[in-house]
Amino acid sequence: MKLTGSQIVMEVLLEQNVDTVFGYPGGAALNVYDALYDYSDKIHHIITAHEQGAAHAADGFARSTGKTGVVFSTSGPGATNLVTGIATAYMDSIPMVAITCNVGDSFIGRDSFQEISITGVTLPITKHNYFVNRIDDLADALRNAFRIANEGRKGPVLVDITKDVTAATIEYEKQEPIPLAPHPKFKQKDIETIARIINESKRPVIYFGGGVEASDAREELYELIQKADIPATYTMMAAGVIDCDDPKNLGLIGMHGTIAANKAIDEADVVIALGTRFSDRVALNPRRFAQRAAIIHIDIDASEINKNVLINYSLIGDIKDVLQALLPLLKESKHEKWIETVTAYQKSVRIPLEGKLRPKDLIEAACDLTDKDTIYVTDVGQHQMWAAQYVKHHNTRRFITSGGLGTMGFGYGAAIGAQIGNPDKRVVHFTGDGSFHMNLNEGCTAVSYDLPIITIILDNKVLGMVYQWQTVFYDKHYSQTVLNRKTDYVKVAEGFGAKGFECNTLEEFKEAYKQALQCKGPVWIACNIDKEERVLPMIPNGGTLEDMIVD
Repeated sequence: MKLTGSQIVMEVLLEQNVDTVFGYPGGAALNVYDALYDYSDKIHHIITAHEQGAAHAADGFARSTGKTGVVFSTSGPGATNLVTGIATAYMDSIPMVAITCNVGDSFIGRDSFQEISITGVTLPITKHNYFVNRIDDLADALRNAFRIANEGRKGPVLVDITKDVTAATIEYEKQEPIPLAPHPKFKQKDIETIARIINESKRPVIYFGGGVEASDAREELYELIQKADIPATYTMMAAGVIDCDDPKNLGLIGMHGTIAANKAIDEADVVIALGTRFSDRVALNPRRFAQRAAIIHIDIDASEINKNVLINYSLIGDIKDVLQALLPLLKESKHEKWIETVTAYQKSVRIPLEGKLRPKDLIEAACDLTDKDTIYVTDVGQHQMWAAQYVKHHNTRRFITSGGLGTMGFGYGAAIGAQIGNPDKRVVHFTGDGSFHMNLNEGCTAVSYDLPIITIILDNKVLGMVYQWQTVFYDKHYSQTVLNRKTDYVKVAEGFGAKGFECNTLEEFKEAYKQALQCKGPVWIACNIDKEERVLPMIPNGGTLEDMIVD
């Protein structure tokens, strides 16, 4: 059958089992949105307040559901507004397809109104991108975009379509999604070597990242932990993969990781690194990271091997595949003394600010009042790290945050995407006053779609994380970090059509949160906390365990 380019966009989305897209219309995208009108019974479109919010929503949808997030935009500023969201997804290996519309092909290269080479702009922050100025190439470009986004190490792909292609017609034939390439094959002798190293270890530690979640390898990881009796620590991208109260869970690793996790890595004789990249927030001093250990690195991306930390044994493959091959070769082991030693390092590190509404207390209260299937979304800053430390994690795909890029303003859009993708689950959004001012415009989106997202604003009137660094390392030179904004969050929330609360005590927060749980639409709870609250422990950039700040 003969279809327009715009209709082909819709048909390929249906081929890929896409039923939800996020976006914002504009002149160059008019044909696509006109076609969307006729497909509205099959493809649900969420219009956000800003294209960046749409990109973050597609990202949050993907992280929380495991599906591919899809975002639409028009040309020029519409397309460039996606850039931060695309980069956020790229840094955290999130499958997303961005479909942008450009000016007509005859206007390309003429500095036409709202013309931009978005493929040029996004080349460094996508797995691949396509510029489609021939309708013959459209369907295949879109199909390949979904394949590439999900193949191997996942990530975003952009397809830019000229306006004349969206209007042109061509014969279209429905196709099944292109099969993904098989995962990298590994040698049995390498699996046997790794099994031998683990079986002979006396002080092993598992250090895992988002790759475990991406490969859906939670069950295999649990079996490894139990069978080989190994304690485990994780990056922020993997929070929730193992249960918060598992006795072998050492907690978060790295700059703001637990004492137990960091000491275990330092004292281990074998470190098993699974689906992680030894980022500078984990291996702060690469030369001294796990310096007593033989490091085994298993990852689907060969480019990560020896990139940041020199390792002893490597294996390229999907985490689930590798663990399934490895587990039968592992002995039933016991490391009681080692586990007793490292878990003894666990302790709470807090600044005793009496009578204050403390981040730890309110985060734990929110968890206690909400079921274990709740999805927690954060922005970036102190509140993000407190949430990573204190949220009572129980499930995969239940902690959504910007790890690699550290995107302030990520949270509300991502929370919207998570709520759209999981209408039967509660979504709680933790943010700070700095981050929230970057994305509170999406309050209108949450209200328009009756999304019962609870936003908890930890308001300390400063840019908390930068303020903390200025306190510790810059002689308290608070250059542009003391905001003291006068925003009345209750009134702003009500202006959007949401419900708002302000709290100064834990008791006030608990009461507001209980009321928020009964609301059918979005709720903002502004919590006034002390600007001197710190994220602890803390290891400075380039530091080691000896440099850890605990009080």
